[in-house]
Amino acid sequence: MDMTEQPDTEHLVQLLVTTLGDSLLGVCLHGSATLGGLRPHSDVDVLAVVREHTTHGQRRRLVEELLKVSGLGEGRRPVEMTLVVQDDIRPWRYPPACEFLYGEWLREEFVRGATPAPGPNPDLAPVLTMVLLADAPLYGPRPAELLDPVPVADLRRAIVAGVPELMAEVETDTRNVLLTLARVWTTLDTGSIRSKDAAAEWAIGRLPAGHRPALAHARAVYLGEEEERWDGLAPRACAEFLARMINGSYSA
Repeated sequence: MDMTEQPDTEHLVQLLVTTLGDSLLGVCLHGSATLGGLRPHSDVDVLAVVREHTTHGQRRRLVEELLKVSGLGEGRRPVEMTLVVQDDIRPWRYPPACEFLYGEWLREEFVRGATPAPGPNPDLAPVLTMVLLADAPLYGPRPAELLDPVPVADLRRAIVAGVPELMAEVETDTRNVLLTLARVWTTLDTGSIRSKDAAAEWAIGRLPAGHRPALAHARAVYLGEEEERWDGLAPRACAEFLARMINGSYSA
């Protein structure tokens, strides 16, 4: 696959239209596809804005259909789909409320029958920020007509709030944890949101020599240049250093 290919999203938009009907106000693309193009391990990131709260049946139908089309292999891509009710996030307040979230890291729960329920989710702050920056509508108006901007202070505290959960997953989701930590550090220090590989490149140049190999390997795997293996790379030590840099940048 071309590393910078753009995703086929027509089936995702059609799923949302069919499931949500007139409540659907807009669908927007964000994430890697709008930050330099998809990489071999990139998700297709989609945000939908709806007028009304969803039913359990609607959310379950979305899960069941996404389980069929999301994933790796056979021409598929992992899908991360987020739904927000416009009145829940406009005017903006913190923490924002998420109506529905599908991601491959939750697949096992969904296969067992779990259905995501609405609730507060600080991670929406960077998601909505990326959606507004990308300005890539797939259905409906431009995102600025549907969403309010996220205050910088709320964006900063939201991305820092997720660090403890990331640290708990270093051993089980090593590549993604290291890249996400690098991205958080980059955003706190520079004010910009970059692709995971660009953020890792920025961070590698600022790491002590002993921690560079782990993050460089995570970046290379993400780009499809190396096979994933962590022997001798001490990824937890690298993650702990990144977390300290994040705390320092946030406190500054």
